[in-house]
Amino acid sequence: MSVRAFITALCLTLAPTGVAVAQGAEIAFGGIRADTDLPVEVTADRLAVNQTDGTAVFSGNVVVTQGEMHLGADEIRVEYAAGGQNRIERLIATGNVVLTSGPDAAKSDRAEYTVDSGEILMAGSVLLTQGATVISGETLALNLAAGTGQMGGRVKTVLQPGGN
Repeated sequence: MSVRAFITALCLTLAPTGVAVAQGAEIAFGGIRADTDLPVEVTADRLAVNQTDGTAVFSGNVVVTQGEMHLGADEIRVEYAAGGQNRIERLIATGNVVLTSGPDAAKSDRAEYTVDSGEILMAGSVLLTQGATVISGETLALNLAAGTGQMGGRVKTVLQPGGN
């Protein structure tokens, strides 16, 4: 057996379900699916509203909560759907971004949450923690409605022999 075949077989044997070491990795996120129809609650130290472009910028200890999902950042810009400030279209988080859902947590430099679809794209030094498993990469695309995600870029994790 070649060294390459042995390493491949070893990685497949030791890898927990849904975790891979490669240029991308499919993962489960949040333990349970998030309900993207729930209200979005935002708390922050400051709020600035721009009626011209239809945005609101929350800054200072910002925390967004929607059901079990919590998104924290230094600043979060809220973009409303066309036609007024009745429906949030997108949240753009920057600076010390932390996302938690159920037992899972992810950290990055930036995140964009499209509320209607329940999709979050995290970028910049992404670090995902799921129990004892830690995965790092350049991007993390999550679908909260489905409870799934994909880590992109150069993905790295440490596999523990005999562990689940």
